[in-house]
Amino acid sequence: MSKDNSSDPAPLRPETLAAQACNHHDELSGGIVPALQPATTYIRRAQDYELVGSTSYSRDHNPTYEAAEDTLAALEGGAAAALFASGLGAAAALVQTLKPGDHIVAQRSMYWGLRNWLESFTAQWGLDLDLIDVDGLGSLKTALRPGETKLVWLESPSNPLWQVIDLEAAAALVKPSGALLAVDNTCATPVLTRPLALGADVVMHSATKYLNGHSDVVAGALVTARKDETWERTLYNRSKLGAVLGPFEAWLLLRGMRTLFIRVERAGANALAIAQHFDGHPKVDAVLYPGLPGHPGHDIAKRQMQGGFGGMMSLRVAGGWDAAQRVAGRCRVFARATSLGGVESLIEHRAAIEGDAGGVPGDLLRLSVGIEAASDLIADLEQALA
Repeated sequence: MSKDNSSDPAPLRPETLAAQACNHHDELSGGIVPALQPATTYIRRAQDYELVGSTSYSRDHNPTYEAAEDTLAALEGGAAAALFASGLGAAAALVQTLKPGDHIVAQRSMYWGLRNWLESFTAQWGLDLDLIDVDGLGSLKTALRPGETKLVWLESPSNPLWQVIDLEAAAALVKPSGALLAVDNTCATPVLTRPLALGADVVMHSATKYLNGHSDVVAGALVTARKDETWERTLYNRSKLGAVLGPFEAWLLLRGMRTLFIRVERAGANALAIAQHFDGHPKVDAVLYPGLPGHPGHDIAKRQMQGGFGGMMSLRVAGGWDAAQRVAGRCRVFARATSLGGVESLIEHRAAIEGDAGGVPGDLLRLSVGIEAASDLIADLEQALA
């Protein structure tokens, strides 16, 4: 006789899990907010020298991580999550599981800091790196070397051109090759896209950005589909190379994740309003935003990004480099600053940051759209363009 599960509670929605931090409370005091544990080392019992708890030293783990890691793993649908001192630290811990001679495929249009590190590190480590353009998946199929390619690194939408990759189709290409598929989900967030459900093996976040959302924490995270040998080697790298996050930063990160859904939804609604307003504007040559029907990746984004298209976009300003910098300089509501994903709106002239080697057009302004009134943001850009 089959078990009657009619009385079992329905699974909680991701936004509920995030808001309640997966029901992590302070068991000692009953506090509704998970506790912050700043200790670096932990007591052992006198009688048998066994640990009182599960942690011995905070370079390996800290109890404050548990609520944030459990919550992120649940949001991404992963088997486990791990926090790191930065997004680059998270990516490096995974890449350093590879051996000299292994082959990596990564897209050329991606976060420039990681791309630059990959180019430098692979040369030093004896890894073979292919940077590809991913307007379609033909270049990915051509670049894969079955048995030799060990890691494929993708980012969708890609920063700062906001190209959209069909992750499910990419996973179908990568899996037969035996390579690991890692996806940078920083800008889409699990609110909009869940790469593991589309076939990815690992998801990376610069948790500094949307997961934290308040521009006051530098952090990174990885989420894995499986607790396999690669995952264990990644955790080993986190510990032995010291890429661990501080407990206070982990506590702040969890605080930010509890409002992730409402922040991402508001930022996405604002970004769509801005994109629609400036699409076809006489002083804007192009609006790069997947939510616009004219965007080359719109149909993929509509299928892959559930509930919106995110808060990131770029404007290509008529008049080139000088005009773009002039517009950024005249903004009053948008703050001129690097980074993204906070509650405040930011504007950045990317070419000035990345330099000539970055390949970013000189007329491009990257916007991280926040949660302010959309009308104020539109008015600010209008007066800056005037």
